Amino acid sequence: MDGELRVRGVDGLRIADASVMPTVISAPTNATVLAIAERASDLLLGRITGR
Repeated sequence: MDGELRVRGVDGLRIADASVMPTVISAPTNATVLAIAERASDLLLGRITGR
């Protein structure tokens, strides 16, 4: 996966869930996954670019 949530080797597929987090967090993941989804939305709409 890259900075724009694209899956390597699969054209047109992006991942926007808890699997993109590099480490397991000890808190509930709902707010974190919501933030990931909002970033994915912005990427798809062209509002921001990945790293």
